[in-house]
Order: sequence, then structure tokens, then C-alpha cells
Amino acid sequence: MGQFFNTVARQFSNLWSIIRSMRFVDVIDIIIVAVIIYYAYKFIKNRRASRLAVGVVLLLVVFIISDVVHMYALGFLLSNVFQVGLIALIILFQPELRAVLEKVGAQPLKGLKNISDSRASAETTSMIANVCEAVTDMSASKTGCLIVIERLTKLGDIEKTGTVLTADPNASLIKNIFFNKAPLHDGAMIISHNKISAVGCFLPLSQKNDIFKDLGTRHRAAIGMSENSDAIVIIVSEETGTVSIALDGELKRNFDYTSLKNQLYALLVVDQKNHKLHRKNDGGENV
Repeated sequence: MGQFFNTVARQFSNLWSIIRSMRFVDVIDIIIVAVIIYYAYKFIKNRRASRLAVGVVLLLVVFIISDVVHMYALGFLLSNVFQVGLIALIILFQPELRAVLEKVGAQPLKGLKNISDSRASAETTSMIANVCEAVTDMSASKTGCLIVIERLTKLGDIEKTGTVLTADPNASLIKNIFFNKAPLHDGAMIISHNKISAVGCFLPLSQKNDIFKDLGTRHRAAIGMSENSDAIVIIVSEETGTVSIALDGELKRNFDYTSLKNQLYALLVVDQKNHKLHRKNDGGENV
């Protein structure tokens, strides 16, 4: 028993010596690595990359074992697989990596944008009121619609897939565009800088496997758009008239005029950090 406690004491002594010898730069280094690991885990957690990550870890374990027991042929094979596999992973998950880098690149701009361009403007408030009025009317008539409100991530490549225009987001105009006999009712409407910038646009579909089966292509496209940008996507179901919002890859449903207006005001006017879509008192239900 005494030998056990001596061993434990030596281990703590060695640990304390390591801690004392650490520099401030070493602490920063550890924190940065921890943050990278956290965001890497968050990136693959809800994506199809999660299963692939398990496979990569298993291959890594086999590679280490082969090196320890001197299995040269297997080690040579796996070392070459890892060299080529890194490039293959980058190509395979290019859309997801692009979405992550776009969001990371947008973060430092938030503070500058809030200083240079206040969102608490009459123009933004007017846009929100017109969108909510149009969406509420289309919900009552079960007119399907898909409205994308641009924030920091630019959607120029999405706009090019539809008809580019510049118009004030008047409620009557929005309803006319999504009228099921109108030539431009298919696809999504893009609102940028409080103006309708494009209609009839095609959005990237989500690859999630856990989306409810009763949700159609319109909702899958909305979730896909929110996964690839920080945009707010509003959906009206053509079958049920249900109003939903997609944001950051998540979908919330069952909005009415008041809860939709409060949510958009919170996301576009009030500080975004204090008003996340998943807050329970904002109205709507998580999917």
C-alpha cells in the first residue's frame, strides 16, 4: 500500500513539474487545439461525415497496431491510404467545408457591420412587416412559398440560378410572385439589403437523413440553404399552410404573424447573439 501511495505521489510531482515549466504560449497552444477539436466534432456530429470519421479512427488504430507489431506490408498500405485519403476527404466534403469556412470568415465582420450599418432601421422594420403580412396571407390560402433573407453570407451564386431583379418587398408583390399561376412562383425568393433581389432560385438540398418524411422538397431545400449560409429561410407549406423558419440547419414550425415578426425582428434588428432560433419563448416548435 505504501508503494502505491509513493507511486501516486511521484506522478503528481511529475505533473506539477510539467505545469510549472509550461509557458504562456503553451497554454494558448492547448486552448487553440481544444477549440479546433471542438469545432471539428461539432462539424461532423450531425453530418454524414460522422460515420466516415469512425472509419478513419478505426484505420488509424489499425495503423498504430501494425507499426507496434512490425507488420510492414499493412503499415505501408495504410500509410499510402492516409496520404491519398486526406485529399479525397477534402474533395468529398467540399460543400460542408465551404459552408463552415464561410461562417467562420463571417464572424469577425459582425462587429464591424454592427458599427457601420445599424440594422435597427425603418427600412428593415418595413421589410419584416411586409414579409410577415404576405406569409400570413399565403399561409391562410395554403400558397406555398420559400423566402430567403440574406445576412452576412452573400448569396450571389444562388441569385444567378433564378431571375435577378430589384424591387421593394411589398406584401402584394410577394403574394403575386408566389401565386401558383404566376410564371416565377417556383423556386425561392432572395431578399438582400431589404430588397427583393431574385426570384425562382434553386437552393441546395439538405443531405440530412433525420428530416421528417412528411416534409417535402421545399423544406429540405430550406434546411440545405441554412446549412450552407447564415441566411434566414421562411417556408409556407402548400399542403398544410404551416409557417416554418430554417436557420443554421435547424427547422422550427408553427409560426403565426406575431411570433414570426418577433423572430425576424430578433434575428435582423436585435443583437443576434442574444436571440437564437431555438429559444423556447420565441414561438414555434423544434423539428
